[in-house]
Amino acid sequence: MNNQELRHYANEIRKSAVTAVYTAHSGHPGGSLSCVDILTYLYFEEMHIDPKNPADPDRDRFVLSKGHVTPALYGTMAHRGYFPLEELKTFRQLGTRLHGHPSMRYLPGLDMSTGSLGQGMATAVGMALAGKVQKKDYRVYTVIGDGESQEGEIWEAAMFAAAKKLDNLTVILDYNGLQIDGTIAEVNDPQPFDKKFEAFGFHVVVADGHDFDSLRAAFEEARKTKGQPTVILAKTVKGKGVSFMENQAGWHGKSPNEEQYRQAMEELERAGEANE
Repeated sequence: MNNQELRHYANEIRKSAVTAVYTAHSGHPGGSLSCVDILTYLYFEEMHIDPKNPADPDRDRFVLSKGHVTPALYGTMAHRGYFPLEELKTFRQLGTRLHGHPSMRYLPGLDMSTGSLGQGMATAVGMALAGKVQKKDYRVYTVIGDGESQEGEIWEAAMFAAAKKLDNLTVILDYNGLQIDGTIAEVNDPQPFDKKFEAFGFHVVVADGHDFDSLRAAFEEARKTKGQPTVILAKTVKGKGVSFMENQAGWHGKSPNEEQYRQAMEELERAGEANE
């Protein structure tokens, strides 16, 4: 898939994510919008998956460790064909399959239920180890947050992954610099990420999380790296694509009002037209 097509899907997924949060009157738009391009590349280009056979034992696995950004994940999965786009309107509604945090019990295509920060990465490490033990060729991907990286479990998982030489594991850090209470530097600074992950035994790649050429090169490097897991430090903008949400910690977890929703959709419509 070429970059123009990827940008098209990413923009549509952003519209879906904003609409889901607006319709539900709750959700996490900021961190969803920052990781849309990453998820778009994973689901439409990188991962070996088949929406018509979501339980394929040889599929690549994906774990959303920062599990609160389901508006981005559900939008990506719907556009990839896992379920109808119309179902996105049921986000966080009574009886929906699209919970605020992903639940593999209800939605085929989800490889893990997540929400408790730090645990998703640990689960992904377990999946990667299982692949090695079973001599499978599948790869495992997990998206973690930079604020989430303040959790000790992230580093326990990193230590184990490197100790077991899990080169079938790629961790993508959504590096937008913000969390619910402000900047990561102000709250509890987990930086420098590159030196920390290197010290834990990871191969480190730095990428622009909104540039598909940069992401393509990063994932290619991860696949070629042998004997150790890879982390991609993907520099992103929280709220990417909606001007009044960009780089604003206050948009971590709230829904837009009608006027804000209209403005967001107009901006995203213009972005889509510019990509054509």
